[in-house]
Amino acid sequence: MGLINTADNNQQITLILDALQRLRAQKPLVLNITNYVVMNNTANALLAIGASPIMAHSREEMAEMLSFSGALVINIGTLDSVLTSRIAFAIEQANANNRPVILDPVGCGASHFRTETSRQIAAAAASLIIRGNASEIMALAGDTGNNKGVDALDPSFAALDAAKHLVSTYQCNVVISGVSDFIVSKDRVIQLDNGHAMMPYVTGMGCSLSALTGAFAAVGETSGLAAAAIFAIAGEIAAEQSQGPGSLQVNILDALYQLDEATISAQLRLTCL
Repeated sequence: MGLINTADNNQQITLILDALQRLRAQKPLVLNITNYVVMNNTANALLAIGASPIMAHSREEMAEMLSFSGALVINIGTLDSVLTSRIAFAIEQANANNRPVILDPVGCGASHFRTETSRQIAAAAASLIIRGNASEIMALAGDTGNNKGVDALDPSFAALDAAKHLVSTYQCNVVISGVSDFIVSKDRVIQLDNGHAMMPYVTGMGCSLSALTGAFAAVGETSGLAAAAIFAIAGEIAAEQSQGPGSLQVNILDALYQLDEATISAQLRLTCL
């Protein structure tokens, strides 16, 4: 099923295609403070889509790095007390340089430490996009969600009210990942129905999406829509050629690299709610 033929939906696909064109032309540098499990995955995803990744955790270089990086991606998957102070300083530098901050609150709700740290990051960032699964979004907003470590046990639509609360509280945009993805902003909610059921069986899929969200934010697409749509379509295409999660991980990189405007237009399933 292709895109529903409405003026609003057509406007959104134009936004997605224009953002991809800008990203590939500008090749933005995306600074990632991310977890040790997914560094290779996220760096390769950024390269495949056309961006330039850098993984930097040191306070000593953070001010310099954020003077020329296009966006700051913060992923708390392997959080510790040393990292929290580095993150706080990085956000100060991102704010000083008017850089968007993307927060991936991995495992928010699984521990008090993760939850409180996620809220502190959200409160500190001047220009913020939050990308998480339903349970993480609900926990960040103070709702009682269900999770198992870093895995969501709530459907994505269950987090819509929580996402709207976060948008209001932090003046941010929110991407809820799941079987359907929801992009929630002050003015609208968009539902995406792309992706594949095999994707949750590869570690770091959400982390890669958060990194791509940073790449698109660096070229001015700060809703989170372009990254979510493109990554889900890439997963869909990759799954058709994959025997299991191992080959899916590689094939997603190929799909991101090869993705073109015609394929996006043909495969995107988007609804403006």
